[in-house]
Amino acid sequence: MTLPVLTFWKKEGGAAIVEFAIILPMLLLFLGLAIDGARMFWAFQATVAGVQDATRYLSRVLPADSCSAARSTEVWNAKLGEIVRTSQSGSNLMPKSVSITVVRSELGCTTGSFRGGQAGVASVTATLHMTYPLAGLIELVGGSFPSITTNVTDSARVLSR
Repeated sequence: MTLPVLTFWKKEGGAAIVEFAIILPMLLLFLGLAIDGARMFWAFQATVAGVQDATRYLSRVLPADSCSAARSTEVWNAKLGEIVRTSQSGSNLMPKSVSITVVRSELGCTTGSFRGGQAGVASVTATLHMTYPLAGLIELVGGSFPSITTNVTDSARVLSR
């Protein structure tokens, strides 16, 4: 006669579900990291596109004689920041962990055999602050993930009007 406890102990019918229950939290964590990482990369690429748009805009609105008149581009910084931020936050899919802190512009003058002697080069730089996806969860278990602060820059020649 076999004891009921021994027959229960020998059965392996529920082993797969127990193994799945053990692995499931790690799978969900990796899935969350992959999705948040992709969203963060998407937000970075949207910021790069916004900086390119802002640079293109600045190169078209500056007068061609900006170098000879020693003009400043600081008056355009608010509008350029609006262009970059609109491009970066244009969708609800953008993570809150990516933010633009500063947008600044400058005008460089290149001498050469150009008409007028000098050619203006407009540059736009956006300072981007990124926090790693699920950083709070990693800090909860004792790890530390510092944030990243980087600059995205683009330049374009000032077009004559």
